[in-house]
Amino acid sequence: MTDLFSKFDSLIQERETLLATGVKDPFSLVMEEVKSPTVAICNGKETILLGTYNYMGMTFDPDVQAAGLKALKEFGSGTTGSRVLNGTYSPHKDCEEALKEFYAMDHAMVFSTGYQANLGIISTLAGKGDYVILDIDSHASIYDGCALGNAEIVAFRHNDVEALEKRLKRLPAEAGKLVVLEGVYSMLGDVAPLKEMIRVSKENGAMVLVDEAHSMGFIGENGRGVAEDQGVINDVDFIIGTFSKSVGTVGGFCVSNHPKFEILRLVCRPYVFTASLPPSVMATASTSIRKLMHSGNKRAHLWENSKKLHKGLRDLGFKLGTDEAQSAIIAVIMPDLERGAMMWQALLQEGLYVNLARPPATPANMTLLRCSLCAEHTSEQVDQILGMFEAAGKAVGAI
Repeated sequence: MTDLFSKFDSLIQERETLLATGVKDPFSLVMEEVKSPTVAICNGKETILLGTYNYMGMTFDPDVQAAGLKALKEFGSGTTGSRVLNGTYSPHKDCEEALKEFYAMDHAMVFSTGYQANLGIISTLAGKGDYVILDIDSHASIYDGCALGNAEIVAFRHNDVEALEKRLKRLPAEAGKLVVLEGVYSMLGDVAPLKEMIRVSKENGAMVLVDEAHSMGFIGENGRGVAEDQGVINDVDFIIGTFSKSVGTVGGFCVSNHPKFEILRLVCRPYVFTASLPPSVMATASTSIRKLMHSGNKRAHLWENSKKLHKGLRDLGFKLGTDEAQSAIIAVIMPDLERGAMMWQALLQEGLYVNLARPPATPANMTLLRCSLCAEHTSEQVDQILGMFEAAGKAVGAI
């Protein structure tokens, strides 16, 4: 009998070799208590959180919590059904209304996760005989959406407008084409040149989907993302997003102005065949989204944090994923997995949690420490973080 686990043997060996060095498993951390958006108890020690995607710090917002508790009492703990059966309650429709208000768009569709939003929309729009043209560093959910729909995948070099245009020009003019882009790429925290990419996409007869998971709430005058910031949001056909970043809960969504959009509710399999989110989650999401519409001061403070941390880490001698702060994500590039894991553990011992990211999730086989800043981090906490990076970096020989 063939052992179906044998395909993972090299990964198992890599993990065993890493743990044999004395490093704790970086992917099994347990937070015993979460005290705020920026502080938790990890391994019995108070720890600053710098790896949670909680960009706008909404998880402990009193209005958000109160809305969730109220809906929990009024509607119960869950729907036990799909959105097209018994799974649409008034909080689901209210959340979609909040999204339409936030983006000033005609249609909004909520999924149970951000992963399912990409999986569902891409696989439903682009099927056999169609083409999905995507950045080679696209998120796994984007690739999986292509596979589920059985579309032809055409990848182009990361953030390369010319490469995108060349790929588009080689495709049959009559074929269905969907260009999928991300506003902010989650590993390095770099921003896409959406304005130019959308222009060449439209010139070559393609529809455009932009995943704004890591920019919603923070980037753009109204927090609508990179497309808004670059002045092209009205040229985008579909925007995908998630509630598990700036919104501070769980779920995914798609917004659009396309007049035929609502038919997706009947033909999108990850929407039709998945139980809907609990009404309490929907209430927290809609409350958070409406508050994010008026969070200009928090956005400004988060930019200050990002720029300060980026400059401080660069001045300490760390190699970073971008030349300047482009988002709330700052990637610290490590020479290899072993050194990265050692640095991760040294930071945790200092009282700082960051994400250790490794291939194949990372581009160009890089190992990196991914820092995700929060609007609730104080300037003093950023100073503490820099001190922890300096101490840990010197302890493991990273600087």
